[in-house]
Amino acid sequence: ITAINALPFVQTVVAVAARIASTNDPVRDKYILEKNFTPIVNTSRTTNISADFYDYGSYSFNEINLHKGQFLHNIGLRGQGMQIAMLDNGFTGYTYLPSFDSINTNAQVLGTWDFVNREATVNNDGTHGMQCMSTIAANIPGHFIGKAPKANFWLFKTEDDASEYPIEEFNWACGAERADSSGTDVITSSLGYGYDFDGGVPNYLHSMLDGNTTMSAIAADLAAKKGILVFNSAGNEGGSSFHFITSPADGDSVVAVGAVSSSGVVGAFSSYGPSGDGQIKPDVASVGVAALIQPPSAPLAAGNGTSYACPNMAGLGTVLWQGFPEVNNMRIVRALREAGSIASSPNDRIGYGIPDLKSAFGTLLTEFATSSSTINGCRVFVNWTSKDVGAMKYEIERKGPGDINFTKLGELTPAAGVSLATHSYEFINTLATGASGSFSYRIRQIIDTAAATFTAVYVDTTVANLASPCVVTGVVNPGTINNYVVVRPNPSIGATATLIIETTDAIQNMPILVYNMNGRLVQRLQETKGSGKKIIDLPLSKLARGKYFINVYNKNVLIGTAEFIRL
Repeated sequence: ITAINALPFVQTVVAVAARIASTNDPVRDKYILEKNFTPIVNTSRTTNISADFYDYGSYSFNEINLHKGQFLHNIGLRGQGMQIAMLDNGFTGYTYLPSFDSINTNAQVLGTWDFVNREATVNNDGTHGMQCMSTIAANIPGHFIGKAPKANFWLFKTEDDASEYPIEEFNWACGAERADSSGTDVITSSLGYGYDFDGGVPNYLHSMLDGNTTMSAIAADLAAKKGILVFNSAGNEGGSSFHFITSPADGDSVVAVGAVSSSGVVGAFSSYGPSGDGQIKPDVASVGVAALIQPPSAPLAAGNGTSYACPNMAGLGTVLWQGFPEVNNMRIVRALREAGSIASSPNDRIGYGIPDLKSAFGTLLTEFATSSSTINGCRVFVNWTSKDVGAMKYEIERKGPGDINFTKLGELTPAAGVSLATHSYEFINTLATGASGSFSYRIRQIIDTAAATFTAVYVDTTVANLASPCVVTGVVNPGTINNYVVVRPNPSIGATATLIIETTDAIQNMPILVYNMNGRLVQRLQETKGSGKKIIDLPLSKLARGKYFINVYNKNVLIGTAEFIRL
């Protein structure tokens, strides 16, 4: 030690563990709270809501509904392609217990390592890690669905159940380093240090839990600096003399998770904040009071502990990030805090509160979406890019010169699909003759169209400036020379007119939109056609007298336009 301490690059030398031969510490169980299970025989739903992608069962539904997290599952975000590293005391049972049959069948466990015994097997020691993992990975339809059941996992044992020494914080650092080198996106750790070391090793003072002193906090913040989204349980010391969160939950870039019930009531055992340097801790809260877990044997059970709140939140954070890979880990941390139930007045029990994942999604969506507008003659072309699924809807609103409020111009159905994807769209607004000035267009995206859970966000606004009065000079046809769209007779007197569309290619998805002189969508047809010419009877009986414009699309691409007069 003297020689090592003399090396120029060594800052300090401290004892981190006892020699194995001289360890006489009594055997104890730091997970006694989490092992106090309440068996649950029936977790099936009393009502069946078929709109959800998963049949959660009553317990799972109540847990995920606290965060509105089922919204993310329903738009295809279930953890696919994401990697989660779990640092714990072992995962005995994950290879054969029913909650994990799907991840085993689909080979979603990418690798394992025991940093305590230096072996690949993690299925022969503690079960605490397995129980925590079940909150993310479980897939028992109608009974128990985890928060990111399609994610991939790295399982690392860093905790030594036989004793409690600082060496385990160094194991934690090794696990985080392995996670980083393996390509991990998210670390979830239901471990905590500093309150009750063995062998006379001094406990950490609360002032030392400042995110910069303990080895585990330094390692956790470094993992976050590397781009990993790090979650850690706040600790179960709320009823003890120590009272506060443990490390590495004190890391300033770590999401410390406190425990609440599925109805939002704080667990008395959940550790208090703030950190030693006054940070708001915990950061957020999730279900850790009577949380549904897979115990070492059937049936399913309810358990208490921030150990379960942490992976519950980590699973939801994983699927949120899956939807927005363009942002970094700390933006997801901020999104979770901003979506907290008490974000405007955080406290030392649940931090910023219980995150609403649908709200977090909406915030990130508005930051991602972009829009622009261009003017060609008397037409304003509004273009935007956003993320959506086919079940969502867009509404286009306009505020013209002298208008006080925005007015809805029309609607657009997103491209078909059941999984969140990025798409671009165009809406054409034909201005009235003589119009001029500044026209603002905003895009309202309805992300949940169900009446009971209706949610919409304004994703972006764009402004088009028309310097001189609009004059309609003729038909604009942006299609190729081989495409044409005409209306006959024109003007039209009867109840129908003949719409003639000719293209060289077949079109499977051909929306036909009819606008009045004010640019308002008054009629929409959906057609298909083969190559060549197609004749369509255009109904006119519900149209008032006046001039109209027709836009014909191939999916979202404008292929031709026409004008006609209804007499």
